[in-house]
Amino acid sequence: MSKPTWDDVVDLPEEDELDDETAEQLYEEADEVQDMTGEVCPYPQLEAKKAIQGLESGDLLVQETDHVPSTENVPKAVEDLADAKVWKSGSGLYRIFLSKK
Repeated sequence: MSKPTWDDVVDLPEEDELDDETAEQLYEEADEVQDMTGEVCPYPQLEAKKAIQGLESGDLLVQETDHVPSTENVPKAVEDLADAKVWKSGSGLYRIFLSKK
C-alpha cells in the first residue's frame, strides 16, 4: 500500500471510502495529534486553533473526538488557518484532519 496522502481523506465518507488502515497511517504520520474524546465545545476548537498556529504550512494536525458537533465546529473555527476534512470510524470515533494553509 502506498503512503496515504491528504487526498485520501474525504469529507464525511461512507465507510468504504477511507479504510481504517489508511486513516490509521495518516493518524500515525500526523505532525500533531490531539485526543479530544470526552471533551465538548468550545475546548476542541480552542485547542485546534492553538495547535495550528504553532505548525508550519502543510503540516497535519489530527483531532480525535467522539463529540459530533466538534466535526463541524472545529473546521469552522480554523477555516482561515487550515483545510479540514473529517473521517468517521464505524465505532462512533471521528478524526478531524487539519492541514495548515
